[in-house]
Amino acid sequence: MNGFGKLYFRYGTMGSAKTALLLTTAYNFEERGMPYMCMKPSIDDREKENVIQSRIGIKRECSWIFPDTDLYEYCVKIFDEQMKVINWILIDEAQFLSSAQVDQLARLVDDFGTNVICYGLRTDFQSKMFEGSKRLFEVADTIDEIKSTCTCGRKTIINARIDSNGMVVTEGSQVEIGGDDKYIALCRRCWRNRRIESAEQNSLKFE
Repeated sequence: MNGFGKLYFRYGTMGSAKTALLLTTAYNFEERGMPYMCMKPSIDDREKENVIQSRIGIKRECSWIFPDTDLYEYCVKIFDEQMKVINWILIDEAQFLSSAQVDQLARLVDDFGTNVICYGLRTDFQSKMFEGSKRLFEVADTIDEIKSTCTCGRKTIINARIDSNGMVVTEGSQVEIGGDDKYIALCRRCWRNRRIESAEQNSLKFE
């Protein structure tokens, strides 16, 4: 056992600079010579390689987390190989973790004093919680919201999915990887108004 670590969850809507904050944190650790590791779920394959990249262009190599990865066993193996405990683990797109993987991270924190910071979305395009996010809300030691602003000036809370015409999509699978071409962050009121607009446009197509 090595001190007292924490499991952090830092969440925000798409475009709230979550990934940029992760990369800035990694840079600061590197500058100070502090051991750290970056990871992200393999389901987010937009970069086609094992890197975490922000919308502003900065990126850093990371380790993949596969659906069947036991994060406790994986990290303990790395600790043994390096003959030291890694003090900080930074995880991007944490909403795609399974509940079991979040529990594995919590065990890692408790057994080794490692600090784990998870960055991710709270909810999907239908405002429903992701599995990983739900479990993080249940067991994380510290939860912080990374706030961003809707075009109307209110705080964004919805990751709205849009089609090629910019109309809000309300049906489909929970996971559909994409960026600004598929998603827009909105406040609850604007999300409701955009859904009404989309419904009206769809009804006109069939008249």
